[in-house]
Amino acid sequence: MGNCNGQLRPDSAAPSPPKGLTIHPSDHPPPPRHPPPPSSSAAPRPLSGIGRVLGRPMEDVRSTYNFGRELGRGQFGVTYLVTHRTTKEQFACKSIATRKLISKDDVEDVRREVQIMHHLTGNRNIVELKGAYEDRQSVNLIMELCAGGELFDRIITKGHYSERAAADLCRQIVTVVHNCHSMGVMHRDLKPENFLFLSTDEDSPLKATDFGLSLFYKSGDVFKDLVGSAYYVAPEVLRRNYGAEADIWSAGVILYILLSGVPPFWGENEQSIFDAVLRGHLDFSSEPWPSISSSAKDVVKNMLRADPKERASATEVLNHPWMREDGDASDKPIDVAVLTRMKQFRAMNKLKKVALKVIAENLSEEEIVGLKEMFKSMDTDNSGTITFEELKAGLPKMGSKLSESEVRQLMEAADVDGNGTIDYIEFITATMHMNRVEREHHLYTAFEYFDEDKSGYITMEELEHALKKYNMGDEKTIKEIIVEVDTDNDGRINYDEFVAMMRKGNPEMVPNRRRR
Repeated sequence: MGNCNGQLRPDSAAPSPPKGLTIHPSDHPPPPRHPPPPSSSAAPRPLSGIGRVLGRPMEDVRSTYNFGRELGRGQFGVTYLVTHRTTKEQFACKSIATRKLISKDDVEDVRREVQIMHHLTGNRNIVELKGAYEDRQSVNLIMELCAGGELFDRIITKGHYSERAAADLCRQIVTVVHNCHSMGVMHRDLKPENFLFLSTDEDSPLKATDFGLSLFYKSGDVFKDLVGSAYYVAPEVLRRNYGAEADIWSAGVILYILLSGVPPFWGENEQSIFDAVLRGHLDFSSEPWPSISSSAKDVVKNMLRADPKERASATEVLNHPWMREDGDASDKPIDVAVLTRMKQFRAMNKLKKVALKVIAENLSEEEIVGLKEMFKSMDTDNSGTITFEELKAGLPKMGSKLSESEVRQLMEAADVDGNGTIDYIEFITATMHMNRVEREHHLYTAFEYFDEDKSGYITMEELEHALKKYNMGDEKTIKEIIVEVDTDNDGRINYDEFVAMMRKGNPEMVPNRRRR
């Protein structure tokens, strides 16, 4: 995942735009570009023309940086490991494809992300933007490389940690919230995937990344667009009437998970998670809560108050006795079961995503003839792909009354490979009824796709081979999937385990709501 994660996050489901301090190109100068890192000797080579997004002369970032392996992928952006050609210093580069920035809002989002990252520069717990460059294909954000991995991964790798360690991590997260709010920025998408360690050192700082949903705001501003990620979204965001207090809620959810291994609000799908958030019932009776200190529970309760006016501010959280560096958080190890739960929660089930695509590719002609006709009627230029404009024009002809933002959400959810159009298989994957997934012969076809040697089991090697085709096959992910799905613990997945996994509600797969 790294600096840019692969979950889809359609944004702007709101009927009206937020009333915050929105910065438009007409009333704000182009975002300043930091000079190259102190040790670098040459700026990227100039290109002819002015960039549509950053509004200044285009530059060839590849003249200064060598692009290496992919670190992560989002809706519009792919993050790469890059190396400065002269100094050999390594950075992360988030490349955002400009052809996918269809609307004025899309362009504004990217411009604002750059402005906000420059605005927050110099904070120990926020990833540093080294420079922003635009060429003919993309906007390239050169950022410091966070090589220490994601928040949950570090805890799981360590194998044991304590309330004191949880307090230390939460203190860094809430420090980010405090720094953002004191500088008039609301993050709006705080979650463990967006916190990375700078290095593998034991005392490495935790860094917040991904400010693509962030906004400038001033006290009293009210926002209405539904954004964020299902588990971490505050109740007032779901009611579409919120301010900066929503960030504290998200940080409180992370703390609850750090202490217990599971999110406080759970559901089999997005809507049931939202329902649980709105009910707001906090479970402090199940394990391990009886052995967690009352002081830790007090912090969680203060951060997860349903009424944002009663919720603790970042300053109040940081001043709580449990949270202070010399405070009363115990260094006694937290129950090992918490780590197991956290691991299962963390293992976003990539196996299921690939299996759904396999099923779509293997549906029989009579099952998809209706969907095929729908696709053909929308693909008005017979290119074999549906663009956003074709989808927007085609849906009303079929009686659909979706708003433009809802069409965009549908488009982005279906565009699995992130190239800005929906191909035939993506369309079928997104629109096939889930009862197709339930049918035995489809499940067996998908199982056989992974079970290459037809042994009746999916081995770690077979899983790795299949997922690598989709850029998902790192060793850690494979192990996490086996742990989650292999209920008889024999180190491989049999057909019954595969079916149980496919039929189980999978809240880890809930798409985040945002554009990129």
